[in-house]
Amino acid sequence: MTPHTSYARFARPLAWIVLVLAATFGAAYWWWLGRPVALPDSPTAKIACVSYAPFRFAGETPFDPHAFISPERIDADLKVLSTRFDCVRTYSMGQGLGAVPDIAGRYGMKVLMGVWLGRDLAANEREMGLALAAAKRDAASLRGIVVGNEVLLRRELTEKALAGYIERMNAATDVPVTYADVWEFWKEHAALAKAVDYVTIHILPYWEDQPVAPEKAIRHVADVYQRMKAEFPGKQVMIGETGWPSQGRTRRDASASLVNEARYLREFLNYAATVDMPYNVIEAFDQPWKRDLEGTVGGFWGIFDVQGRPKFAMSGPVVEEPRWSWALAAGGIGALFFLVAGAIRRRWHGMAGWVSLALSGFATGTALAGHARLLEFACRDRLEWTVGIVAGIAGAATALSLARAIAARLAAPMNPAEVVPALAERRLLGLAWTDSFTPQRFVWMFALALYGILMVFNGRYRDFPIGLFAMPCIGFLLLALLRTREGPLMPLVEERLLAIWLVLLGAAVVVQEIGANAVAWGWLFLNLALALPVLLAWRRAR
Repeated sequence: MTPHTSYARFARPLAWIVLVLAATFGAAYWWWLGRPVALPDSPTAKIACVSYAPFRFAGETPFDPHAFISPERIDADLKVLSTRFDCVRTYSMGQGLGAVPDIAGRYGMKVLMGVWLGRDLAANEREMGLALAAAKRDAASLRGIVVGNEVLLRRELTEKALAGYIERMNAATDVPVTYADVWEFWKEHAALAKAVDYVTIHILPYWEDQPVAPEKAIRHVADVYQRMKAEFPGKQVMIGETGWPSQGRTRRDASASLVNEARYLREFLNYAATVDMPYNVIEAFDQPWKRDLEGTVGGFWGIFDVQGRPKFAMSGPVVEEPRWSWALAAGGIGALFFLVAGAIRRRWHGMAGWVSLALSGFATGTALAGHARLLEFACRDRLEWTVGIVAGIAGAATALSLARAIAARLAAPMNPAEVVPALAERRLLGLAWTDSFTPQRFVWMFALALYGILMVFNGRYRDFPIGLFAMPCIGFLLLALLRTREGPLMPLVEERLLAIWLVLLGAAVVVQEIGANAVAWGWLFLNLALALPVLLAWRRAR
């Protein structure tokens, strides 16, 4: 038995295993998203206070200097929120938000009125002027005035300058005045507590420098809260922001998901019911504009979606993706399409080829559904939608061409004398290519390496596009397993360099996530699936 014959006997079963696992994973992943998850019930559907910003519709952003939210819009929002919340927290006075205290009072709600401060001193004065007027006009509706939000975190004002604004507000009103920032910055600027009536801290376990898993998040909140109370004896400490995102990238073992958002809020309310602790949760509505600042995850901290619909109930099981059966249907459509397309100019026979096409099509359909789901949450404009759709079509087209070649190899007996057309052509456009798939493989290696560089050096807010890259990466892995030539051709030097980079970049992402992020491991697998066949072919050809 020649080494090639021995390899062929080993490679075919391994290729079948990979193909079956890919299709099975596609089905299992969507079933996992669609299963009801039992969570602890909340003690109540009523919540003490919630962050409110009305900029939730397409194109709306507080960064638009001409943006204005009408009193009618605010009235409609607060009418809905008043059924679930006793209080709302705002962040600025401009763009129509100065009307919030008056309107909230009509519904028996209180307001934590926010004054936005930044490096623009003229804008700060306008905010202070509007806030001072509202403090006199609507004092009965105000629970507190938050002068500045995370301005020390953003390093836009010094502690001394911030204290000056707080003292001015305190001197002009009897309404309690505070400043809000992440808890670590309150520890760094403890002297600022002398200027405020109470300390307002933000505890966001997902965004911690050491992200906290959702199962451990409430214990973390409780520990931090007790530490901050000890840090500021004699001062009331309020949690000004806490919550969990329903979509976005996983940070280590802190997974952004609808189930985890529901878990966090319910467990937090159970905890809050046991302690004397003022709090505010973030936030009332999803805010798509925040994706410009924080990636996909920034837009999905709301308890309600952009249409004002509750994203989950406060009791009973929660389903991550109610449309999971649509993804399985996409897999079925993919299998049918691949079977039809595979029959065109077919050069093989036997049931094995048809089965491999069906499995490839199903896996591709479920992966494409995952890509579509990512686009639904991540895309901010038509350009991003266009790029995402074109990339998805390219991925599916590559998967189809690979599936046809894989079917031909699985349906035909593998022996050293066999020459498969996909490997027979070595020169196209004057270039010596490893095989007829070299152009497609090179494009996908380049795209994966480019995105990998972004993930390693600027990945905090970037999603893992697993569904997109799974289609070509697994296909090329299968094709490499089913090679039929003795003495493989030397890969292009560009392919060899990209392959090395893919291994390094994929491993770097796992290291950055300290091995705790399961999605990062999946990302490494896709990098290896595309890179290792090239590196092994290089080694054999040397």
